[in-house]
Amino acid sequence: MRRRVVVTGIGCVTPLGHDVETLWKRLLNSESGIGRTTLFDASNFPTQISAEVRDWDVSKVGEDPEKWKYRGRHTRFAVGAAKQAVADAGLSDAALDPTRFGVYLGCGEGQQDFDRFTQMMIAALDGDELNIAKFTKIGMEILHPLSELEQEPNMPAGHLASLFNAQGPNVNCLTACAASSQAVGEAVEMIRRGDADVMLSGGTHSMIHPFGVTGFNLLTALSTHNEEPTKASRPFDKNRDGFVLGEGSGMLVLEDLEFAKARGARIYGEVTGFGSTADAFRITDTHPEGRGAASCLRMALADAGVNVDDVDYINAHGTSTDVNDRVETLAIKRVFGDRAYRTPVSSTKSMMGHLIAAAGATELIVCLLAIRDNVLPPTINYETPDPDCDLDYVPNAAREAKCNIAVSNSFGFGGQNITLIASRFKG
Repeated sequence: MRRRVVVTGIGCVTPLGHDVETLWKRLLNSESGIGRTTLFDASNFPTQISAEVRDWDVSKVGEDPEKWKYRGRHTRFAVGAAKQAVADAGLSDAALDPTRFGVYLGCGEGQQDFDRFTQMMIAALDGDELNIAKFTKIGMEILHPLSELEQEPNMPAGHLASLFNAQGPNVNCLTACAASSQAVGEAVEMIRRGDADVMLSGGTHSMIHPFGVTGFNLLTALSTHNEEPTKASRPFDKNRDGFVLGEGSGMLVLEDLEFAKARGARIYGEVTGFGSTADAFRITDTHPEGRGAASCLRMALADAGVNVDDVDYINAHGTSTDVNDRVETLAIKRVFGDRAYRTPVSSTKSMMGHLIAAAGATELIVCLLAIRDNVLPPTINYETPDPDCDLDYVPNAAREAKCNIAVSNSFGFGGQNITLIASRFKG
């Protein structure tokens, strides 16, 4: 029999809160973490809003900011979320073989140093030509080697391994918006097959910089509802016009059930289902019939050994783009049939924006809290129904409801689909 995998620690750094309980409280209060962009001057961009992590640094988790100043913004978020999760799990007091403790993250690229890049470009302009020799010379003078090293997506996983002496498997995947969900799913599989007893898994990302916003604006994926930032993210609403870029990190400690029980760990829930598929369609478009999303949902349900009548809540990918919300709704209906209309679905991206690579793990944490407290977080800014999006989206206010099994969907550019299923732990 395969080993069962439980969650014993959770942590986060998000636009809505720098710890799990603050995030949860603000989600249930239907609050928004979206505002005017301050990390750079976005006044000339079509999108001038984002969901930033404000008023936080690594000193909040006992680290010296000077030690981390050349590390990426996303790396610092990862350290914050991971230290919370590891402390929450009580791992520091556990008799843990470090070679049986691994790290699997879904992380994006490091923070782009737009200011220094601009300096290099200005120095290298020779009329209408770019002088590569000058470009290289100024780069060698002003770029810091540690900052450049941070561009590698695997760096946060390496830092966390060092921080916690995790000598087991160390992996990073980057499958766009599905990355951290895929990381959790793969980490679960590693424990199931006996490659590790404990895995620290999740994701971290920040794309709130000129390159990131330019790319998503060119794809027309971002909301331009600049006048009312808190109302910009409107998943499933007929008047939705794109997602709001967020940033942050979500981390979970996953353990073999028997190992967790032996050390008396507190258990939040069990990860019972994992599905992973590809649309095999277009890089930027979801398949119009939701074939990848639907097959992913079916795979996760089969892996968990549950049917659609057992599911109490779905935390949707719910980006607030026209295509995603419509196709995700269609996929849920294809899999759940009539039951889809009796299964609450909500998108917490309506409040904390889209954390890109970190979104899935953070939303799985939300599912575990929904199970813990039997409360479903809402989809805020749901005002005008869309005939193509006709499910119960828990509009605008949290809802008390039985929640024993929750589904978390994550779908990424490139056609990657991940579904995770969290269940109430039952001995």
